[in-house]
Amino acid sequence: MRKVLYIFGELADRDIDWLIANGEKEEWEDGSVLIRKGSPITKIYINLRGSLSVFRDEAQRNKIAELGVGEFVGEMSFVDSSPTSATVTADGPVTVYSIARDRLVAHVREDDGFGARFYHAIAIFLADRLRHTIGIHDYDELSEEERDALDELDPFITDTVSLAGERFQRMLHTMLERRTSPSAQS
Repeated sequence: MRKVLYIFGELADRDIDWLIANGEKEEWEDGSVLIRKGSPITKIYINLRGSLSVFRDEAQRNKIAELGVGEFVGEMSFVDSSPTSATVTADGPVTVYSIARDRLVAHVREDDGFGARFYHAIAIFLADRLRHTIGIHDYDELSEEERDALDELDPFITDTVSLAGERFQRMLHTMLERRTSPSAQS
């Protein structure tokens, strides 16, 4: 849920409204591949229900993470347009919010305020992820205080956590009530 708090905490209510109006609900069956390592990203996803598995390899042998409700997927390749660095699959039935990369890029170009807020939110999140990753690799060398800090939210977003949660709940409610997109994979 951490990603949604970072990103939705930085966006404005009108940004969330735009995302809701311009995205789709997709339902995926267990084992379905949402993102394949090395492929270009065509959509960004937010997990609304269920669990996603992240694998370092395309053969899905080296699981590196499980992503729950509220997690974003595809943001790194959205930012730098590089092929994806992992394979992401549905771990059981999954419902996701999706938005086409092209549509999001066009909106970023049309609405400077949205673009600034969106990229700022992603930058904050990616910086936190990098610090967390470095901390995990140096875990044995960290003090107890530093270890505890790995699980703490960035102090800059703590003021917006409640608002971000409310925004996500609004998206969650709206998207789960919406009919599934006919283009969704099963």
